[in-house]
Amino acid sequence: MNAPDRFEVAGQPKVPRVDHVLITEMVEPASRVLDVGCGDGELLQLLAERKGVDGRGVELQRDKVNACVAHGLSVIQGDADHDLDNYPDQAFDYAILSLTIQATRQPKTVLENLLRIGRHAIVSFPNFGHWQVRMRLLLQGRMPVTDNLPDIWYLTPNAHLCTIRDFADLCERAGAEVEQAVAFNAYGARLPIKWSLSMQNLFGEKAVFLLRRTCGPRAPG
Repeated sequence: MNAPDRFEVAGQPKVPRVDHVLITEMVEPASRVLDVGCGDGELLQLLAERKGVDGRGVELQRDKVNACVAHGLSVIQGDADHDLDNYPDQAFDYAILSLTIQATRQPKTVLENLLRIGRHAIVSFPNFGHWQVRMRLLLQGRMPVTDNLPDIWYLTPNAHLCTIRDFADLCERAGAEVEQAVAFNAYGARLPIKWSLSMQNLFGEKAVFLLRRTCGPRAPG
């Protein structure tokens, strides 16, 4: 797939999001990729430029679908909660969900579909267990508003916020093997791999998980 022109802001190339860079590093060259909740296509474009992938996208908002198509990307309008059932098993090498799973209504079902559709699934998400979130809850007694979680609670699209520990537990329940997990801080620096899950959960603002399906989930629910 030919890479479209890079998105620009005020005449300057747009700096890729940190999770997009990490996701791109996890994807093998020339892979078949489905990006669910692809926004305006920045990740698909980055994957095309750096890894030469055969990329497809699904996006709920029509204006963002139009922006993707205008940049030469293959994107259709769809909803992660309802439309992934239409994709056959193992149709892609990677099924990706970047900073979107917390906005879905059925995160476990969505994750199971990603694992079914792709030989691998890659999920990035904001970490509600970060120390700043904990401090704001402790000191203010109110739902935090941070750079990572910018919306007031009654306006946010985030229906199911979770911590890194929560997501690791969901992976087990959904029958997913964690092949790689990376947490990073507000500056985009990766946290040391030797850190425990508790430390990653405390200091990581966001995380990216590379997964593959195992024989079956641990338990329902």
